[in-house]
Amino acid sequence: MDLQLKDRVALVVGGKGYIGSAVADRLRAEGATVVVASRSAGDDGVSIDTADQGSVDAGVASVVEQHGRIDVLVVTAAPSAGTLDPAKKSDPDQIASAIDGKALGFLRVANAVLPTQRDNGFGRVVVVSGQNAYFSGNITASLRNTAVSVIAKNLADEFAGTGVSVNVVNPGTVTDEPVAEVQRGSGGESSPEQIADLIAFLSSPLSAVSGESISIAHRVLGSVTI
Repeated sequence: MDLQLKDRVALVVGGKGYIGSAVADRLRAEGATVVVASRSAGDDGVSIDTADQGSVDAGVASVVEQHGRIDVLVVTAAPSAGTLDPAKKSDPDQIASAIDGKALGFLRVANAVLPTQRDNGFGRVVVVSGQNAYFSGNITASLRNTAVSVIAKNLADEFAGTGVSVNVVNPGTVTDEPVAEVQRGSGGESSPEQIADLIAFLSSPLSAVSGESISIAHRVLGSVTI
């Protein structure tokens, strides 16, 4: 299937990471012009620190200046869940820091890109969050992922009807060799490449999906959300 991404300009924030690098490769394979953003820019990238609005604005402006537009924004950048202290799972300071690092980092970048997409009449925004949004037991992990979905839905509603879509992809465990079996009370496993395939479709003009939080692999076995 031709996803009609040839010559589209895609900014992948966190594009040097485990998932982000797979996304960048997948979008390039579809013919997109891919700009990788990270805190340390490479030869074909741009420097963006999602914790710093000035850095975000400058990085986005440089991409627009060089390429004229940003058709696709993918945000995979966030502090690893391994950086969260389980002993402080209910600590307000850690919760606030985690939300800022993941959810508000996404919002800073989205706010910088979405107006230009609206003006151009086309845009795709995809953010990677996680199935921790569906679990209780760790307020930090739950809230930082849930906040991403709430922000994305609000943005999708704000830009509805403009040609711009905003969606969330929620992986469970990400591994190079996902297994088919799913344990009760857990989400399914997926590879970076499988996640990238889904993101490529959501980035395509063929996709009419917006305002959704989509689980990849199996969504938590044994859980029902109404």
